[in-house]
Amino acid sequence: MTAIAVLAAAALGLQAAPAPTPKIEIVSITGCLRENPPNTWTLVSATDPVPSSANAPQPKDIPTTPPAGKNEYRLIGVFEFNMPAHKDQTVVIKGLFIKATPTNRINVTSVTTATPSCAPAAPK
Repeated sequence: MTAIAVLAAAALGLQAAPAPTPKIEIVSITGCLRENPPNTWTLVSATDPVPSSANAPQPKDIPTTPPAGKNEYRLIGVFEFNMPAHKDQTVVIKGLFIKATPTNRINVTSVTTATPSCAPAAPK
C-alpha cells in the first residue's frame, strides 16, 4: 500500500504545470473604417499594430494624412462607438488584439477620427 501511495504522489508531482494563458495586448492601429456587410466593421489599409493603452490617442499621435497600410482587421465590440459616424474615414482604433485566421480582430476600446477620408488605395 505504501508503494502505491509513493507512486501516486510521484505521478502527481511529474505532471506538467498548465501552460500560461497568452496575454492579449492592447494596440493602436490606424486605417480606413468600412462596413461590409451591414453591421460588420473592418479596418482596411491599416497599419501594423503597435502596443498602446486603451485610452483615446493623444492629439500628437493622430495622423494628419491617411496611412497606406496593408492590413485588414475585423472590429468587434463596436456597438457603443457609433461606427456609422466614422464610416469611410481614417480612424485610430485602440483595443485588444486577437490573432485569428483568416482575419485578425480588434476588440475596440476607443475610436478617434484622424482624417475625413481614406487613402485612395483603400479597398471599398
